[in-house]
Amino acid sequence: MRGPAGQAAYVRPAALAMLAGTALLYLWNLTASGYGNSFYAAAELAGTQSWKAWLFGSLDAGNAITVDKPPGALWVATAFARLFGFNSFTVLAPQAFMGIAAVGLTYLTVKRVAGPAAGLIAGSALALTPVAVLMFRFNNPDALLVLLMVTAAYFVVRSLEKASARWLALAGVAIGFAFLTKMGQALLVLPTFTLVYLIAAPTSLRRRLLHLLGALGALIVGAGWYVALVELWPASSRPYIGGSTNNSLLELALGYNGLGRLLGGSGNGGGGGGSANTGFGGSTGITRMFGSAFGTEISWLLPAALIALVGGLWLTRRAPRTDLFRAGLVLWGGWLLVTAGVFSFMSGTIHPYYAVALAPAIGGLVGMGVVIAWKQRAALAARITLAAMVLATGVWDYVLLGRTSDFLPWAKYVVLAAGVLAGLLLLVGHRMRRVLPAVVLAVVVSLGLGSTAYAAATAAQTHNGSIPTSGPGSSAMGGGGGTRGAGGPGGSGAPSGTPPNGANGSTSSGSNGSSSSDDGGGGMGGDASASSELTALLSNTTTTWAAATSGSQSAASLELATGKSVIAIGGFSGTDDAPTLAQFKQWVAEGKISYYISGGQGGGGRGGSSAASEIQSWVESNYTATTVGSTTVYDLTS
Repeated sequence: MRGPAGQAAYVRPAALAMLAGTALLYLWNLTASGYGNSFYAAAELAGTQSWKAWLFGSLDAGNAITVDKPPGALWVATAFARLFGFNSFTVLAPQAFMGIAAVGLTYLTVKRVAGPAAGLIAGSALALTPVAVLMFRFNNPDALLVLLMVTAAYFVVRSLEKASARWLALAGVAIGFAFLTKMGQALLVLPTFTLVYLIAAPTSLRRRLLHLLGALGALIVGAGWYVALVELWPASSRPYIGGSTNNSLLELALGYNGLGRLLGGSGNGGGGGGSANTGFGGSTGITRMFGSAFGTEISWLLPAALIALVGGLWLTRRAPRTDLFRAGLVLWGGWLLVTAGVFSFMSGTIHPYYAVALAPAIGGLVGMGVVIAWKQRAALAARITLAAMVLATGVWDYVLLGRTSDFLPWAKYVVLAAGVLAGLLLLVGHRMRRVLPAVVLAVVVSLGLGSTAYAAATAAQTHNGSIPTSGPGSSAMGGGGGTRGAGGPGGSGAPSGTPPNGANGSTSSGSNGSSSSDDGGGGMGGDASASSELTALLSNTTTTWAAATSGSQSAASLELATGKSVIAIGGFSGTDDAPTLAQFKQWVAEGKISYYISGGQGGGGRGGSSAASEIQSWVESNYTATTVGSTTVYDLTS
């Protein structure tokens, strides 16, 4: 139970307790959120019904169009659903397990450079970050992205110990697969990982450069094999790449999910369009991570992390080039500064939950900062560093808790008082053993109470829709798939506790996720379930696609309600020119589509594609409209 010889007796039990607490927090009452993000849940369902849909990340088992992200996260989640059946738990649990693994790997990474105490603080800080609790209980790709980036950081640290090209290459492979999870965002840590190895690897500069070139090659292979597969696969026998302008995964990476995110355009709305635009992150600028959109998601320990970085670098200024502790500070600090800087100034689509990518870096810096400042507390600079960390956290958490006036109104005063008390005691009482328990208690309360309270409140809420948010209020922003009432095709999918018709497994109790995607703007319609009449109609079809409708939101809801494939004309936003009118006519002539459902919607609010409007006009001109429930339906088989 104690672990390796020479390791303190508390370490292994404390680490196991941390992981057990994380598992409880991330798995408790998980299925209350139903399908969470039904856009990805529908793609997971399709992957259980079709091997090709699993490979390409198709939204439908008929393989008309993919989601607007590469399928890395869907590969993992779908494998879970294929093994254990498709239901609410198998949709959400993979992300929870990824979160537990990310906490464990953060602990191990920090432990190798700063000792077990720093690792425990870092892992706990990550586990209790509100946006981490949110995303590790939700089925967006960000959970796997964070796990893979932390894995890469662990490999980089291992490579630094003996200048190992093999460990560094493994880091490249991890980032490559992270690219296949969320594309360009995975690359934000690369400058820092490169710098850390150049600074601290214990070998010659020439060998360091060669090792980095090898790692770059490993990254290209790790991501490039799939990009090449998609580009070389005949387009006529695979689904259209959703979100791209020319049915290309490479264009998707460079455009909509690349430069479009940074600069706007390419299907991205402006993320920094004004201070009122909090649904997309608020105004651009250096204070964005502290603002009303991001602040309560991620910034609880952000001031402490920045202080720890500055103070830690000062306290290790005389360390040798290969010092692992300082390398760890550079690794986590560079990760934080580069990623937060890009998030703060990017002009394209951004959502507050993206900030989960900052949580491991913040945890790592706080853990390392506390440990080095405490060890060197005899020095004034160390005491100032630690005092500033706890005082800044107490003051800032007081501000954050005040933004939600009806949530634990007493807590902000406790956090503020603990921060002030701890700061004063740390400055003047470093040699007074009598105050040591008070110092430790005050430090723990000031650093942890605000974030922990908000994290617990996040776990206690259900989360659905395209823009989930953490905190004491349930979030479903961008969730609705339709605005026409109960008869509309958009909505939350199957009723609570009801499995999709034809799906493998049953849904656990709880409300199902409203139709959505994680990006593109998020539709703002109401949450309307498919009517029982429409569900019954589509459930009895035997064609390749039970129906076609405009936009992935409506299509995803219908798929979850019926277990049948539905074509999402125009993709997530409704703006993709797929399928074309000619292709749609051919499928209808071949008897592959049973119904066209009028009035579906996309998620981006950017207007319909020319293909969507052409198909609608053609259907209305050649088929007779009927009403099913309160939805207008055209029978394409008549």
